[in-house]
Amino acid sequence: MGGTLEYLSDLLVGGRSSSRRRYKKRKQFQTVELRVRMDCDGCEMKVRNALSSMKGVQSVEINRKQYKVTVQGYVEPHKVVKRVQATGKKAEIWPYVPYNQVAHPYAAPAYDKKAPPGYVRRVDAIMPVSSYGGPTAAGPQEERLVTMFSDDNPNACSIM
Repeated sequence: MGGTLEYLSDLLVGGRSSSRRRYKKRKQFQTVELRVRMDCDGCEMKVRNALSSMKGVQSVEINRKQYKVTVQGYVEPHKVVKRVQATGKKAEIWPYVPYNQVAHPYAAPAYDKKAPPGYVRRVDAIMPVSSYGGPTAAGPQEERLVTMFSDDNPNACSIM
């Protein structure tokens, strides 16, 4: 009876045996998309082998034409990037989104010649920031939006 009581008190209070166990926080299943420049089958195999051997990786898909690598599994994005960089390849988190998901896909920060067809660079929405003190205290963002449709600007948009 005494042994059972001790065992239960250890469980409830967190005695000697349970204090030694440390539980790691379980990583969530996620999809990590990277942009990695690969020119040949050797480059592709090097990246595929490096990522496939990572703990927690479920699948690795590579689209060499778009320089896109998709990794699914219980991994952290920054660790996936570091693993690819360890192979000697330049890697970054996939910087593109479909052009129909961006508020202004043809704005200068979103336009990228290196983007695959149908994609633009991921940017925050270009919206004027409210200013204190009215139009005289306009910031650089508001000034750029005002001159975008100005008659004084030879490259301005014209609406007819």
